[in-house]
Amino acid sequence: MADASSPLDVTSIPALSARERYSRQTIFSPIGAAGQERLERARVLIVGCGALGTVLANNLARAGVGFLRIVDRDFVEGNNLQRQVLFDERDAALGLPKAIAAAERIHAMNHLVQIDPRTVDVTADNVEELIEDVDLVMDGTDNFETRYLLNDACLKAGKPWIYSGVLAAHGVTMVIQPGETACLRCVFPDRPLPGTTPTCETAGVLNTIVGVVGGFSSTEALKLLIGADNVTQGLTWIDVWEHTFDHIELPRQPECPACGLGEYEFLDAPISESGTSLCGRNAVQVRPPAGTAAAIDLSELAERLRATTPVDSNGYLLRFSIDGHEITVFPDARAIIKGTADTGVARSLYARYVGM
Repeated sequence: MADASSPLDVTSIPALSARERYSRQTIFSPIGAAGQERLERARVLIVGCGALGTVLANNLARAGVGFLRIVDRDFVEGNNLQRQVLFDERDAALGLPKAIAAAERIHAMNHLVQIDPRTVDVTADNVEELIEDVDLVMDGTDNFETRYLLNDACLKAGKPWIYSGVLAAHGVTMVIQPGETACLRCVFPDRPLPGTTPTCETAGVLNTIVGVVGGFSSTEALKLLIGADNVTQGLTWIDVWEHTFDHIELPRQPECPACGLGEYEFLDAPISESGTSLCGRNAVQVRPPAGTAAAIDLSELAERLRATTPVDSNGYLLRFSIDGHEITVFPDARAIIKGTADTGVARSLYARYVGM
């Protein structure tokens, strides 16, 4: 037996077989050996790898879902660690992209799962490519703009997806199956106006509600992936602080623009180049202007910037502070600019220092 005070040599640990790893799940009769085999062949896209996204990825990877594509546009920060279960202090200190940090942690916990991490923003330009080869889409986002886009893309492709959200001590989840259930726009016909709804930064969020909603959503995902006949219909609402639970049956709306009339206005909308103010963070994401390259040489940019300001880089992103703003640039030429919610200011800083 190794000395408890010495580092563990992981190379000496025999690899677990799938049979041993998933034994307690396969003896659960609704799944069984046949269901487990279906999970191992299943492919899932998780959009957003924050609080909910990390719980979903953790649950599905440990359950043996064979392929996980994890998409997130952001990087790990210290205030994420209270609720984002796949990250640690090292990830925050290095400022690793969330998709990369999550992939590293999942690989360490279950080498049998294939991980496809993507550090990109989900837009109308790439969403259809991201979902085309998966069986199920999971919502780990924090904004309705992306959720409406996922709703359109999944309806168009006939792919099921699971909407989930958490805030303060409450959360919601809902399975959306094209042609069978209500879609997101049946329930929320119009996107909330900016500034009219609370955010995690203004209302906070308990890590316990994240775990509860993530557990409910993950369970519905397992049901869908094995072809169970008892997938939950309607919207589930949970408040862990008040200890309340509600379930609302939601019929499809024939006049719904998306699933009723087949109008995919969010999927067909042009991508904004002015920048996107990030939910409650005093930060703006800026995309490169249309017609420019979709990639950037971070090492070349770092050399140019070092004549003006110190630059940190970890191979996945580049970060520098200037004029009272922290600017993080990604290989796809996006930048997140902290210290302003004004897209005009952010756009100006991007043009001045990134130079595109």
